[in-house]
Amino acid sequence: MINEFKDFIAKGNVMDMAVGIIIGAAFTAIVTSLVGDLINPIIALFTGGIDFSGWFYVLGDGECASVDACAEAGISVFAIGNFLMAVINFLIIAFVVFMLVKTVNRIKAAAEKPDEVAPEVETGPSELDILIEIRDALAKQA
Repeated sequence: MINEFKDFIAKGNVMDMAVGIIIGAAFTAIVTSLVGDLINPIIALFTGGIDFSGWFYVLGDGECASVDACAEAGISVFAIGNFLMAVINFLIIAFVVFMLVKTVNRIKAAAEKPDEVAPEVETGPSELDILIEIRDALAKQA
């Protein structure tokens, strides 16, 4: 059973998947920073200073200055801004992964394609053709 487990882990697909998950987790931090630190300020510039992360509605009694303050006070909020940030993060990650897969597929197709097809070389009549000629010649003599 241990040998079977070793064989399973050693397969290329499992290792590729593990590397992909690790890279994906690291990439998520980069995209979160990209959205929070670069894209949201640009969106806020065009929308008159609206910051999506501060867009929320209190669902109970009380008031809070931020989603974090509401969470500390135990007040339920409808955090639209956090949801929009998650959607933007997803779209950016999905687009980058799409471009990455598209590039990898193009590279694989180029690597699998033969460089040049060798031209057909005239090799002369086959053994079957010669036997048919001999049979026909013997039939004419008889």
